[in-house]
Amino acid sequence: MSDMDPAQLTPNQVVIVSGLSGAGKSTALRQFEDMGWEVADNIPLSLLMSMVEEAGEGGGANLAIGIDLRTRGFSIEQVLGVIKELRANGCDPVRLLFMDCDEAVLQRRFTETRRRHPLATDRPVGDGIRLEKQRLAGLKNAADLRIDSTNLSQPELRRILTGHYSLQRASRLSVTVMSFSYVNGIPREADLMFDVRFLQNPFYDSRLRPMTGQDPDVAAFIAGDPAFNDFMAQVEKLLLLLLPRYVEEGKSYLTIAFGCTGGRHRSVCVTEKIHDLVVKSGYFANLVHRDLVETSLTTK
Repeated sequence: MSDMDPAQLTPNQVVIVSGLSGAGKSTALRQFEDMGWEVADNIPLSLLMSMVEEAGEGGGANLAIGIDLRTRGFSIEQVLGVIKELRANGCDPVRLLFMDCDEAVLQRRFTETRRRHPLATDRPVGDGIRLEKQRLAGLKNAADLRIDSTNLSQPELRRILTGHYSLQRASRLSVTVMSFSYVNGIPREADLMFDVRFLQNPFYDSRLRPMTGQDPDVAAFIAGDPAFNDFMAQVEKLLLLLLPRYVEEGKSYLTIAFGCTGGRHRSVCVTEKIHDLVVKSGYFANLVHRDLVETSLTTK
């Protein structure tokens, strides 16, 4: 459990955590537990209502409840009906989190771990994945938040969950500024995404190629592009317009992503500068270079 001051907590929250088998539901529930939530997994739907009501009577309880096809009495209609009833009874906020993932990645995960897919005990894994996607489509569409774990490392998943569900109140919007490589896929958690492949590429300079966008020589080379200053000025103007508006709307977490071909030079340089701008504007900001190092997470 959390040792934070109770006055800093947002009480009586409920998050229903569901999603595709192998997409990270169990990992998400462990992170909720680390953040101080009370966690339950695969309780019968018939008990969910009474469990939430009992927790609410004690005051300050925050529940993360895992539900999937293995849950006794599971059906899309019943899950959505329980959520609707909880909200109607004044249990708010009740949110639905759906963990998603590409089929090919799910198949690889099941193959590598030699786990059986719950819907593929007597058929190929791919058949079970496709059947589960069909059965859970309604739940996915109704989700308040969908997290696609296809290209996420565990540190990145923890960062996203903490940004959205931390029990400690944030006085301001929490921003993550990220660089990435288009070769490795776009970050699907990004709220705002910019393609900086139009800038001149240090990769074709043999002296600069081994360096990164964090090196002054590389940064100077990129800044020498005739379009660089205008682009940065327009992005700055846009962010200074949007960030306070997001705060007014109650948004607590924002990811801004900049991509280039290799995720090493141009996107890293731009991300560093935009991160500094966001911090100087008074917002808390994480700096993430997704594809720069193997750990996939750099915080500044």
